[in-house]
Amino acid sequence: MRLCIGMVFSCLPPTISKRVIALAIYLVGLPPIAACSHRTPTAVSPAVEEAQSTRPIAHAMGSTQVVGNPSRVVALTNEATDIALALGATPVGAVKSWSSDSFNEYLAADMTSVELVGDELQPNLEKIAALKPDLILGSKVRQAQVYSQLSAIAPTVFSETLGFTWKENLRLYADALGRSEQADALIADWEQRTADFKQRLGDQTLEVSLVRFMPGAARIYYKNSFPGQILSEVGLARPEAQDKDDFAQEISLEQIAQMDGDVLFYFVFGGVGANQAAAAAQPWLTHPLWRQLNAVEQGRVYAVSDAVWTASSGIQAANLLLDDLYTHLGL
Repeated sequence: MRLCIGMVFSCLPPTISKRVIALAIYLVGLPPIAACSHRTPTAVSPAVEEAQSTRPIAHAMGSTQVVGNPSRVVALTNEATDIALALGATPVGAVKSWSSDSFNEYLAADMTSVELVGDELQPNLEKIAALKPDLILGSKVRQAQVYSQLSAIAPTVFSETLGFTWKENLRLYADALGRSEQADALIADWEQRTADFKQRLGDQTLEVSLVRFMPGAARIYYKNSFPGQILSEVGLARPEAQDKDDFAQEISLEQIAQMDGDVLFYFVFGGVGANQAAAAAQPWLTHPLWRQLNAVEQGRVYAVSDAVWTASSGIQAANLLLDDLYTHLGL
């Protein structure tokens, strides 16, 4: 302290009384030692450091720098919405479902404060920008043409495609959100459930058919679809006509025989509305060839949710689909 005061006094003009200056310093409460003390840098907690860190996320469109653990997330696919909610990250904005001008019914309770930002094929860029997101999640197969505009708004991470890649997409989105541990827990729970399902299924050999009805068309779903991938994972076989490493195929009324199986699950495209959905399915469900199907004769045909079985394809939809399998197969 003597050294510090001496340094200060040595700089004073000779006309000023050193005693007066020392007394003034004392009266205003400035300790002389403060002039030569060294401050210890403020420690940064690991949580704060993580929140401020920047991480490169490799994805379908390249690599994106994401800061910390984003909290203002916009989801541009129904899958991303499903997954973000499952990871505990409620989006600030999300696209509408394929079946209404709102969100999928099975997610609605968790989406009361979420803004609609268009649909998967036409996201509303102005609404997205107004939400000031710190992360945008989407898919190349849906929004590749507006990726650059989205990237100008906020860091944007895209999956390559949707559906049978849902587990890869879960891990990608979790990485971008800084929630990989949560994703690990979700996958571990899923694997436990599928192992239980296979154990209960035992040696049963069931060929399961997957059919979607749309206005003027019907589509058979193969193994490289969301429901097809899950059937394979839990040990359920497919009819020979559907046992293909492909996504789906539209068929005509004359090809109804390709729908057959021991068990048949069908879902109707939700975008047509309830009345139109019934109308879309009617020509198929009343056709003479339909009534000849083994699954129909055995009473093993089940109508299930289009949103859950194919239009969403997230971890929550996967678990609901598995619930349906447990229920309808009596396991």
